[in-house]
Amino acid sequence: MARLVGTVSRGIRGPIIREGDDLVKITVDSVLSAAESENFYLRDRDVIAVTESVVARSQGNYVTVDDIAKDVKAKLGGGTVGVIFPILSRNRFAINLKGIARGCKKIILMLSYPSDEVGNALITYDQLDKAGVNPYSDVLSLEKYRELFGDNVHEFTGVDYVQYYSDIITGEGAEVEVIFANQAKTILEYTDCVINCDIHTRERTKRILKGSGAKVVCGLDDLMTAPIDGSGCNEKYGLLGSNKSTEDKIKLFPRDCKQLVLDIQAEILKKTGKHVEVMVYGDGAFKDPQGKIWELADPVVSPAFTDGLIGTPNELKLKYLADNDFANLSGEALKNAISESIKSKDANLKGNMASQGTTPRQLTDLIGSLCDLTSGSGDKGTPIILIQGYFDNYTND
Repeated sequence: MARLVGTVSRGIRGPIIREGDDLVKITVDSVLSAAESENFYLRDRDVIAVTESVVARSQGNYVTVDDIAKDVKAKLGGGTVGVIFPILSRNRFAINLKGIARGCKKIILMLSYPSDEVGNALITYDQLDKAGVNPYSDVLSLEKYRELFGDNVHEFTGVDYVQYYSDIITGEGAEVEVIFANQAKTILEYTDCVINCDIHTRERTKRILKGSGAKVVCGLDDLMTAPIDGSGCNEKYGLLGSNKSTEDKIKLFPRDCKQLVLDIQAEILKKTGKHVEVMVYGDGAFKDPQGKIWELADPVVSPAFTDGLIGTPNELKLKYLADNDFANLSGEALKNAISESIKSKDANLKGNMASQGTTPRQLTDLIGSLCDLTSGSGDKGTPIILIQGYFDNYTND
């Protein structure tokens, strides 16, 4: 009988991971135990994915607020520092800000508006329109912001991030001045030492600041790139992708993950004879239509993956074929014609109208987003995801 189920994504429960745990063994054992328990079996090209959180935890890749403060003071001098374009997040940025403030005498906090880079809103475009404010050119002081918009709390968290971030800075003994602007070079009217905290636009921001006369420019990816007093670090991403661990400690984005995915792949092949693909995943890349939040606060969806996950989908749109090429067919004849089109499709469908509407994104971004949605971010207890049938098509039995 033909297979009637396509892609299946399963959350695999595992133990609570601690520093030093053998994540290869834990991952393989968890997947194989789940398969035995739920009576399914692995197939070639299944995808096993492990969340970045447990990878970093097993690596013990942590830094403290004091570590960050020392690095900031060493790299930016410890005086007045501009902190620009941070995202609005208690988990992602607040504790970073605590460390940054501890290493400075004064912070000029420049917030993008009406929302941050990933869509967390301070205010709405409707409020801007009503106030006659142009976010592309207008610079607002804290006093002007409050005069025009009053107190605004985040729709989902209930936090007034302007006040929250200000309190964090003053709580560390630093002075704070808050401004609202969307042009990076605006900060240079206040200080020439800058930490740009944007994620996906960071290289452009650095280029603009350096080209406009900044004395020192550091992105979050330039902080904690080497150990401080034996701490963790991330040579490539620094503080980008970090998460709050405790009130004084941060878990960094994992490092050196390539060998992990290769070892899991090899161990599954050894135990089952199946060649699976493996990846480490963080945030998915999708947008919430209600809160307008773009999920991707990590620098990448996947910091490491096996080679079979390189590339983009190469798929034909079934409804296009049915409505155009084979509009005169139905039933078994239509099924056979579409099946033959799939079997004989070009290795690269770029520019082919029959592929229009298929998702033109990297496989790791698509699969990582599916993994993130499957595992969630709370108490599901499934840090390992098994995806089966992702690379199947209409012709596979």
